[in-house]
Amino acid sequence: MNIAASLHHSRRHLLEIGGLSLLGLGTGDLLGLRRLAAAGRGVPAAPRARSCVFVFLFGGPSHIDLWDMKPEAPVEVRGEFRGVSTSVAGIRLCEHLPRLAQRIDKLCLLRSMTHDMNVHGPAMSELYTGRPYPFPPTTDQSRPEDWPSMSSLAMRFGQPRNGLPPSIVLPWYLQFPGQSRLIAGQTAGRMGRHHDAVLADGDPSRDDFHVKGFELAEEVSTDRFRQRRQLLQQVERLGTVPTDRNLDVVNRQRDTGRAFDFLERQAGRAFNLAREPQAVRDAYGDTRIGQSLLLTRRLIEAGVPLVTVNWLDPTMTDGVNTCWDTHQRNFPKLTKLLCPMFDRCFPAFLDDLEQRGLLETTLVVAVGEFGRTPKMGEVTQSNNTKSTGRDHWPHAFTALLAGGGVGGGQVYGATTRNGGHVADKPVSPSDLHATIYHHLGIDTRQKYFDEFQGISRRICEGRRVRDL
Repeated sequence: MNIAASLHHSRRHLLEIGGLSLLGLGTGDLLGLRRLAAAGRGVPAAPRARSCVFVFLFGGPSHIDLWDMKPEAPVEVRGEFRGVSTSVAGIRLCEHLPRLAQRIDKLCLLRSMTHDMNVHGPAMSELYTGRPYPFPPTTDQSRPEDWPSMSSLAMRFGQPRNGLPPSIVLPWYLQFPGQSRLIAGQTAGRMGRHHDAVLADGDPSRDDFHVKGFELAEEVSTDRFRQRRQLLQQVERLGTVPTDRNLDVVNRQRDTGRAFDFLERQAGRAFNLAREPQAVRDAYGDTRIGQSLLLTRRLIEAGVPLVTVNWLDPTMTDGVNTCWDTHQRNFPKLTKLLCPMFDRCFPAFLDDLEQRGLLETTLVVAVGEFGRTPKMGEVTQSNNTKSTGRDHWPHAFTALLAGGGVGGGQVYGATTRNGGHVADKPVSPSDLHATIYHHLGIDTRQKYFDEFQGISRRICEGRRVRDL
């Protein structure tokens, strides 16, 4: 290619496509790298700061069978499981969570989560965005008018560190089988999709796992990478002068430079699970969600402020009982699949954070979009619910909190005798968001421009939970 001629005809195209292809990257990586670079404009390197991990338990776990058990209730309410003693006297958990039970001293069981939406997608939107779903609950699919997610707001208003973005989502954006779009509320929506968090998709449990755009191509050595950077710098020196007319080009050059810096300093490190001892990998379990949590620990350790981890398991392809959804055979699914997976990877994650001195500054939140009906077989939303299952129930459910200054070994809030409603200290999704933003140092009074309605909006309208 005649570089000078190409520069004359389409300098912008060369910088966008040719420039980044010099890195060994495809054009599909351009937006993500530019977002990484732009996020770091003018932000100096910072010492170890507070981080958050938001683990989303897709499908809605049964709070009454797991962490808010009612042993004195009738059998159609309390179900088949027994409670077991934990490391803290007076707190009992499901018998199928023995590892978690021994780590209750690290956990706060926030049993008073509540909202009113009993449809998956809209309820998930409320948990992801901290705002009531703005449309009729007739679809689970995203649209440009969605409220911006916490991950995207952290991407825009958070502080990048060590060349890494302020917000990463892994290992996938949630999507129901057979639907063409993501489930509502996971993107920047009406704030503008250019503020979406960085998605690190893939299967970290595979030996060939890598995240596209975060590492060099196999054929690009470090020396070759630096030579390509020098070539691009020579091209850039051929005539760009910072004027109002080409300021966007200058900014693009700056962003491309930061993308080079990111790859040169961070590539193959935070995302390279091969650096972990096999014993550590085994502790998390050889599952996609387990290794995703291990990857999350590496990202937190590297300096990423917010990591959103979306649960998945082999039932992600089930259109009736996807992941933590249990309309039928509630107890066998919890016993054989969900509890063993969660009880292996989540306690391992907490242990790993603590042993590395990260738990004190990292707030860990695990929550689904709602709980399950207090009464077995009760139909509230889905006719797929059978006598062996529990339907959707948003009026009372539990969030697990750990680290980040939250007191462990405690229960916050309470539900009624049948676990159906909040009896003390209600916490809305918006309040949970305000608590997370406060921990991250993000002022919720800041505003973004709502492109859908053409007005400015505060990041969050909730009130942080102060007595944790």
